[in-house]
Amino acid sequence: MSTIAAPAVPGDVVIRDARDELFGHPKGVYVCFFTEMWERFSFYGMKALLLLYLLQHHKFGDRSGLDVLGAYGGLVYCLPVVGGLLADRYLGMRKAVVFGGLLLVAGHLGMAVEGHAAQITHGVVVRDEASLRVFYLSLSLIILGVGFLKPNISTIVGRLYPDNDPRRDSGFSLFYAGINLGALFASLVCGYLGQTLGWSWGFGAAGIGMLLGLGQFLWGQKYLHGHAEPPDPARLRERVLGVPREWAIYLGTMLGLVPIAALMWAVANGRFALGGEISLALLLMLLVMLAVLAWFAWFVTARCTPVQRQQMISLLAMIFMCLVFFTLYEQTYGSWVTFTDRMLTKDVAPSLVIREGTPWPWSTISLLLAPLAFMVSAALSDRHPESRMPKLLFAGAVLVMLVFLLRDCLVLPQTAGSLTYLGALFLVLLAPLFGRLWDVLDRRGMDPSKPVKSAFGLLFAGLSFIPLALAAQHAGVTGEVASVWWLVLAYLVLEIGEMCLAPVGLAAVTQLSVKSVVSLMMGTWFLATAFSETLAALFGKLAAIDIPEGTTLDFAVAGSKYASLFWLMMWIGIGWAVVALIASPVLRRMMHGVK
Repeated sequence: MSTIAAPAVPGDVVIRDARDELFGHPKGVYVCFFTEMWERFSFYGMKALLLLYLLQHHKFGDRSGLDVLGAYGGLVYCLPVVGGLLADRYLGMRKAVVFGGLLLVAGHLGMAVEGHAAQITHGVVVRDEASLRVFYLSLSLIILGVGFLKPNISTIVGRLYPDNDPRRDSGFSLFYAGINLGALFASLVCGYLGQTLGWSWGFGAAGIGMLLGLGQFLWGQKYLHGHAEPPDPARLRERVLGVPREWAIYLGTMLGLVPIAALMWAVANGRFALGGEISLALLLMLLVMLAVLAWFAWFVTARCTPVQRQQMISLLAMIFMCLVFFTLYEQTYGSWVTFTDRMLTKDVAPSLVIREGTPWPWSTISLLLAPLAFMVSAALSDRHPESRMPKLLFAGAVLVMLVFLLRDCLVLPQTAGSLTYLGALFLVLLAPLFGRLWDVLDRRGMDPSKPVKSAFGLLFAGLSFIPLALAAQHAGVTGEVASVWWLVLAYLVLEIGEMCLAPVGLAAVTQLSVKSVVSLMMGTWFLATAFSETLAALFGKLAAIDIPEGTTLDFAVAGSKYASLFWLMMWIGIGWAVVALIASPVLRRMMHGVK
């Protein structure tokens, strides 16, 4: 067996098997990379279309559309707490990911049932209620599916690296690139198809993508080396209410579909909301948060050593930073989308855009080419670990993929939904740069601590709203749409912030958590994201605009509303960045040497 000794911390040696690596990282990371790519392709493909679908096809207002977006996004990231707990204690990560994947496939394919477009009759909106019922059920399938899949894929990545392996942060940056590669293709393929060929095309493509992702994960099990297996298979066979525990979990989940679908219906129709703003979905998230905080207080008090207690508390502080960051970030699927649709040009290079017919996105080829190239490269590397051919093959496929990607970005006529690709594009481009940056700084003893990186993330998130605020003011004064390049600049600044905060935060969860509750803490990370989704929707409603049928947008009013929201978001980001930077020395000491 060919091995490599890599330095970790003084006195430690990390033993690496060359047969199990590709480009310096375990092959299992690439399995998770492409599985997550497909899952994010399906998830963000649907999300890029969701608000526009509600506003344009079913004629929801801005406020109710944002309510659905916030509740859906919140529940999607709330339930990973439960999925992580069930995986930690019973299912193991493989079974949880496969079950979640199957639910996701069903949910995304159900979204392809678009029904008839809403009509306005005598001033009353008449909607296709049958298709909306399928819509709510499909959302519930996706919500539960993500709950099982999302926390466990991320946890597997952490387990593929030995303790104190210096490659961990760069490995999570690589994994995070997989997340955003999926988001990038989602916007270019699903977002584009949904608004050009029809909503069912975009949603259907998302479902097919998830099915391929599930196949990718099952194929790559040998590279996960048993890290995803159940902790105690015998407990899964124990009978609960007359059926094996494993099937009781599955059946219990299926029974939860109806109440979650009913919850989404209530949010969409403004039913049972406290004060008109606190929906049942938000109340559910609050209950989950209180339960998690109560468990956390008990766990760090009764089950942790003093060092573990401080590490867990420092992790909770970084999870809060995540909540603030993604409250800002999720404006990209809410107010940024509606602002782009109404007040910005769409094409980055108008002279290159194909105006005739409906050009097909070449990125559909890339979606198949990249995972296939990895599978072939991994198989070749298994047999000939010293050969350069696997790397050349994989690198060649990536090069072709980038060419196709560039073509789609430049020549496809863009929409507000498809332009959400900008965020993922910058993340994919920045990921290798940041992975390299952290490695170089680490070797020179200059690598910022995780709390400092998180503070920088919040700062850049706040600064990203400045270009859009200026664009909104310009459009409001002139009465003309502003340039899409304001949006390009905003996304670039925002994604610099995300690369500072999100990958290192995910790595911190796997490093600072007590080993027995890693998946549960990963679920807590996503619970913070759940609240950020809902908070983002609440903030987004500050710029909600009603455009009565037969009238046009009042640019002065709209520009003022959007500018006010964007300046507010800027100050929230900068303010919390200052607080995080002041707290960072204390948090670093509480991490007790974890880098």
